[in-house]
Amino acid sequence: MDGKKQIKMRRCISCREIKNKSEFIRAVKTPEGNFIIDFTGKAAGRGAYLCKSEKCAADAKKKKRLDASFKTKVPAGFYDELFKAVENFKNE
Repeated sequence: MDGKKQIKMRRCISCREIKNKSEFIRAVKTPEGNFIIDFTGKAAGRGAYLCKSEKCAADAKKKKRLDASFKTKVPAGFYDELFKAVENFKNE
């Protein structure tokens, strides 16, 4: 081992692009069945990664990508939270 830290790569559920984990928004279905946006990247539960773009968020909503990832119906209000998170990242 050369002591280098491994770069964590993930794939966007919408555009299927592979990027560094820090370049994504993580949506999580908690063990209790709630849906949250995980800004820390460490929340317990099933996670799905989306690019920080409006296009990927809109595509995910239109094609129900989160429903497929979580294998359950995602409430429509959660997509509103997702769009707000994308806006926040866009304004940073």
